[in-house]
Amino acid sequence: MKRYLTLFLLLLTGQLFAQEAGSPYYGFRLGLTAHPTLGWVKPEVGKTEGIALGFAYGLMADFNFADNYSFATGLTITTINGKSTELGYMDMTVNAKPVDHELRYRLQYIEVPLTLKLKTNKIGDLRWYGQFGLSNDFNIGAKQDVKRAGEKIADGKNISDYTRFYRAGLIVGGGAEYDLDNRTSLAIGLTFNNGFTNIAKNGDGKKVKNSYIGLNIGVFF
Repeated sequence: MKRYLTLFLLLLTGQLFAQEAGSPYYGFRLGLTAHPTLGWVKPEVGKTEGIALGFAYGLMADFNFADNYSFATGLTITTINGKSTELGYMDMTVNAKPVDHELRYRLQYIEVPLTLKLKTNKIGDLRWYGQFGLSNDFNIGAKQDVKRAGEKIADGKNISDYTRFYRAGLIVGGGAEYDLDNRTSLAIGLTFNNGFTNIAKNGDGKKVKNSYIGLNIGVFF
């Protein structure tokens, strides 16, 4: 019993000293994020037609296992939009020929990143960080606008049946954190989320990947 009491007192004392030390000590941090995304799609047959604006919002979390190292994750609703030109068929007749279609994808995911965050010691008022890991995305909405020869033939068409439920991406990012007080900090950075799985689901072998750059803005509490 005494041994357990001694251990408890040591842990409590260590926690008090850590709290007195203030920033940058954190055991676990939870925060809110909301930021724009610039997305694009890359078809295997066809071409990318620039970027499209999207948005992401939700929770972010850091599990700090050392002064300068964290396991970073979260739960966000992330929209990845993009435009492309791809081949499609004018009709279903035997003599149908493929023609170019202008497509605009509007895809929404529940995103759960699994990343490692490496931080510097505090330099002035800032702590700089780099981030690397895996993005796990689960599709909750998929729509598409379609044009052929400049004429719109579909507006907001539901393509959930033709879109894969799971998407994986490689996350590379960096930024800075500014301590507002001993526990609250503002985080601003950039993230490149490079999708490497096929998002199209159909029987004709179509392959399309999507990626985005996010301007991350969040507050840890």
